[in-house]
Amino acid sequence: MRFVCCEPPMTVGAWAADYVAQRILDFAPGRDRPFILGLPTGSTPLAMYQHLIQKHRAGQLSFEHVLTFNLDEYVGLAPGHPQSYHSYMNQEFFRHIDLPAQNIHILDGNATDLEQECQQYETAISARGGLDLCIGGVGEAGHIAFNEAGGRLNSRTHLQRLDASTRSANARFFEQDANQVPTYALTMGVGTILEAREVMILATGPRKALAVYHALEGQVTPEWPVSALQKHGRSLIVCDEAAAQKLTIKA
Repeated sequence: MRFVCCEPPMTVGAWAADYVAQRILDFAPGRDRPFILGLPTGSTPLAMYQHLIQKHRAGQLSFEHVLTFNLDEYVGLAPGHPQSYHSYMNQEFFRHIDLPAQNIHILDGNATDLEQECQQYETAISARGGLDLCIGGVGEAGHIAFNEAGGRLNSRTHLQRLDASTRSANARFFEQDANQVPTYALTMGVGTILEAREVMILATGPRKALAVYHALEGQVTPEWPVSALQKHGRSLIVCDEAAAQKLTIKA
């Protein structure tokens, strides 16, 4: 596992955007050979998205031949709900770039059959040969996507009941009211994420420091799902100094 600690003036968002852009450019995707990208939501990736948009507007990067698969979506929120991840991705990223609508994949949290929706998502990823690069954030308790502590580290895309701590942390997006946060979500499994050819996790701020410690220096355990990245041959954690403060290793 690689570890990058960004020191000012370089930020996690800028570093991650540079990395994603270079990976796409080096891959040189085309109509019959698209670059397959797994994408996160939440606060941490926002700066990365802003920098990628800037690169696109400057003519430095095209997403015409990129396919995206989002990591998760709430169950029960309409796609147009302001806190759905459909809305988030459109508002913060997709509407600002040249990514074709048919290349966008986001789980449907209102599907009639949620299990079938998860299976179809897995099939769609597999049909494209898997993810070339999967980007994620990490929760304070070490979850990646919506894979909560204690779950299987070989899990596939599935329906996940959200822990009270996760709903509390996400209450800031729902008028500070955890009761408004959906109880369930659909999420890529840890096993699905680990099958990506490369995984990059972003972490910022002191509240992520314990999770970063367990990711890099702790034992691999379901109690800290992010620790599973130690088993991946091409995994990368990008964080700021505050998120790295509990580490004994140096970048």
